[in-house]
Amino acid sequence: MTKLALVTGAARGIGLATSKLFLADGWQVVMLDRDADELATVTKGIEGAVPLAADVSIPEDVEQAVTEVAKYGAGLSALVNNAGVADFGPIEDTTFARWRRVMETNLDGVFLMSQALTPMLKEAKGAIVNIASISGLRASTLRVAYGTSKAAVMHLTQQQAAELGEYGIRANCVCPGPVRTKLAMAVHSPEIIAAYHDAIPLNRYGSEEEIGHLIHFLCSEKASYVTGQIIAADGGFESTGIGLPALRT
Repeated sequence: MTKLALVTGAARGIGLATSKLFLADGWQVVMLDRDADELATVTKGIEGAVPLAADVSIPEDVEQAVTEVAKYGAGLSALVNNAGVADFGPIEDTTFARWRRVMETNLDGVFLMSQALTPMLKEAKGAIVNIASISGLRASTLRVAYGTSKAAVMHLTQQQAAELGEYGIRANCVCPGPVRTKLAMAVHSPEIIAAYHDAIPLNRYGSEEEIGHLIHFLCSEKASYVTGQIIAADGGFESTGIGLPALRT
């Protein structure tokens, strides 16, 4: 029987890399993203990929996602809550509108998707993997909304594990460190890149695929007794201290 996964924020980056790993393992994957054009491009001609244009922060879109997923069977074996937005700036310059923009996707979206799909996860005794960030584990400057949203996602994950475990649903959280995405390489100055390399024990950024492999593992039977865990995939970055001088302006 083909397993079904739903990955949010699947049009690019970690979400796309993770979706490809599921597909390569024979899963069917509902790939959800609010960027309909990019989603259509990356899923074209890929067997097992089901594109779904939706915004996880909008309850009506979440209801649409549930209806779409239900077309492919009663159960959902994996929900990967990867969709997220970033907003970096000083606390004094972070307006409430900017704060809410981050929270409604990074935190509200995880809550809405997980709650709406819990009945289908029960059917399959499925797994939830929420994507937080190293910014939720260690404070840094310019990340008041982003870091706080990711810290909340980590606690939400543990709430899910505690309450949903009796149904056989596992919930875990992955916290990526610096990842070599196209966006990161476009916005990180040479000074910031050098500072990250200096602060990370493995002396490099991670790749989207490396994060995807961890997510895929946590959704697999190989992780059948793993739940309620917060796992950093960060090259050791969490172990080295708080903040980088290059990111303080």
